[in-house]
Amino acid sequence: FWNFGSLLGLTLVIQLLTGIILATRFTALSEYSFERVVVIFQESNYGWLLRLLHSTGASFFFLFIYLHIGRGLYYGSYLKREVWNTGSVIYLILIGTAFLGYVLPWGQISYWAATVITNLLSAIPYLGPTMVTWVWGGFAVGSPTLVRFFALHYLLPFLVTFLVILHIFFLHAAGSSNPLGISSNTYKVSFHYYYSTKDIFGFFVYLFFLLLGSLVLGYYFIDAENFIPANPLVTPVHIQPEWYFLFAYAILRSIPNKLGGVIALLLSVLCLFLFPFKSSYTVGGVVYSPFSKFIFWLFFFNFVILTWLGIMPAEPPFVLISQFSTVAYFCLVSLLLLF
Repeated sequence: FWNFGSLLGLTLVIQLLTGIILATRFTALSEYSFERVVVIFQESNYGWLLRLLHSTGASFFFLFIYLHIGRGLYYGSYLKREVWNTGSVIYLILIGTAFLGYVLPWGQISYWAATVITNLLSAIPYLGPTMVTWVWGGFAVGSPTLVRFFALHYLLPFLVTFLVILHIFFLHAAGSSNPLGISSNTYKVSFHYYYSTKDIFGFFVYLFFLLLGSLVLGYYFIDAENFIPANPLVTPVHIQPEWYFLFAYAILRSIPNKLGGVIALLLSVLCLFLFPFKSSYTVGGVVYSPFSKFIFWLFFFNFVILTWLGIMPAEPPFVLISQFSTVAYFCLVSLLLLF
């Protein structure tokens, strides 16, 4: 469970390399972007492999992030405040980067996802409609929006890289956490070669599954609607984000009030910043408290249920279950903060 940090670093490198190469073939204009993605797949040398590695790598990125955060909660890594806070900021920026990248292929789901998510800004009192128009660069999602999203999607990973270096710097200054919750260096083992060999082994296992996911299951997580060019006149029957945002999407949909949904959506992620300020904790995190351990696993299963609810249509009984799971999500987070 301490391998996920290094695996995230390797994934970041792969995403940067594949993304930079793909950017040389991409055109950020609504008239050409969908066509350019097809050209990358069909005419560029190994363009299909780079695109599938990039899209599959994004899924692995968030899978490792959730496991990394979960391990940190379980073993009390949030006590190292600088490390935890920089990691939380990295997670927030990656959410934005992934959303921006999802829009770029300019398929049906990409277009309508951009429309729905950017429209959330309109829930802000007074300034909302003006902010939406400013983000769009017009009165609807179009080429100006796509150019801005492409520029940000290209630049934000370099900011993430800087924050990752800062994250590692704080980690080496404070030292890694451990399952026993020991803070003294007397009983700790050195990183090399005990953990460097584990990391290298993890790299090979990860690369095997990354290639398997790209070559065999490359289209599994891509919505079929996104193979249709964006059409502003035809709304897809069911709009949904990528699997790693489904839990937040379910929380957003479960609240009938638009502003309330946006606030709940933000709180579901920003609550991570509260953990370093816990008033009481057991040494080593929740693992040494049976009650906290029970709450943690309830939270985990509730997170999985919310992810499943995100792909379900907004109709009974899923709406009611989503509302119950949303309340449970925030109650469980509160209990984890208290105990």
